[in-house]
Amino acid sequence: MLTVLRNSWALLLGIMLLMLGNGMQGTLLGIRGAIEGFSTAQMSYVMSAYFAGFLFGSRMTPEMIRRVGHVRVFAALGSMISAVLILYAAAPDWLAWAAMRVVIGFSFSGVYITAESWLNNASTNETRGQALSLYMIMQMIGIIAAQALLNFGDPSGYVLFVIPSVLVSIAFTPILLAASTAPAFESTKRLSFAALYRASPLGCVGMFILGGIFSAQFGMSSVWGSAAGLSVRQISIFVAVIYIGGLVLQYPIGWGSDRFGRRMLVLWLAAAGALVTLAAGVLDLGFPALLVVAFFIGGISNPLYSLLVAYTNDFLDNSDMAAASAGLIFINGFGAISGPIITGWVMGRIGPEGYFLFMGLLFALLAAYALWRMTQRRVVVADQLGGYTPLSPSAGVLAVEAVMEAAQGDDAAGSQPPRG
Repeated sequence: MLTVLRNSWALLLGIMLLMLGNGMQGTLLGIRGAIEGFSTAQMSYVMSAYFAGFLFGSRMTPEMIRRVGHVRVFAALGSMISAVLILYAAAPDWLAWAAMRVVIGFSFSGVYITAESWLNNASTNETRGQALSLYMIMQMIGIIAAQALLNFGDPSGYVLFVIPSVLVSIAFTPILLAASTAPAFESTKRLSFAALYRASPLGCVGMFILGGIFSAQFGMSSVWGSAAGLSVRQISIFVAVIYIGGLVLQYPIGWGSDRFGRRMLVLWLAAAGALVTLAAGVLDLGFPALLVVAFFIGGISNPLYSLLVAYTNDFLDNSDMAAASAGLIFINGFGAISGPIITGWVMGRIGPEGYFLFMGLLFALLAAYALWRMTQRRVVVADQLGGYTPLSPSAGVLAVEAVMEAAQGDDAAGSQPPRG
């Protein structure tokens, strides 16, 4: 671990600073939107736009890198992010914000892909799992710390928009000056969505549903907090606790994943998520209880993402890993686009509690589908499972690809994925 940190500290520091900027802007817009008088429906479109841009970026960035190179793509997208973060405050209009969120989602997707390619290139087969774990930890630390920075300025002013812009600009300095030579960006064979679904129906459907959960959870948390009458300090703490839960519970759930059936674990976690969020939607909870809810919904949904990637991996051949990772990212992103919009619609009809009720219904749907899949395919026994590596939903396609390939490499040499 120390060797990985020594070799990749500049890249990891840059990633943390990038996540500080991204974490601030996501929460800040929900608070500022309420100050500007934007409706919940309008803010839901603003928040959804980020995931649309992220989806397009995941498909288009590889071709951009092949045409002009890592450094140019990295610098260009970084400049776009920094500029947009400033323009939010200069153009307080929800349509302008939605357009800018598409741009910033596209840019962050490209930045993640570029950074991950450098990280993979700087790692060996023996250290890649540690590097990816550090990458995930730095992402989470950046997002959590970003929530604290929201308390150092007035959300109705400019300062809180300037801070993430500066942080993002600074983030590129250690990365561009210290990163090793950019690796060649190889194109991979394509895997149709039909083939991916045949390999793992639960993986595909689960990633689609989780896309809606994540985008509602992370895109609409500050919108919900403003609608529920929480202060800026309370909103920042609530969002931070979601990510803290995701960081803390990744490893215990991962430990269970490598020893017990993944599908059963998906069922239990989804059912627990449904119970917690539906209870939060129907009960009148105080702020301390809401923090407990935040911890568990983050602690359940983040490991579910990693768990579904690992579960899908159990049914793939080595040659399909790269294409499957791109397919899973696309499915998750496609589901994420609708999450804020539906959440905003539900909140507009029944009030702030719709935020929790919508996520609860999605968790319940995932649990029901996992239960149904248990009647369709035999259980994959523990000694047939590939490895589990924690992943953040904000990770790009290269991180997912590296995790899938590394996990498959942990299996016994020459073993074939289970079919049943």
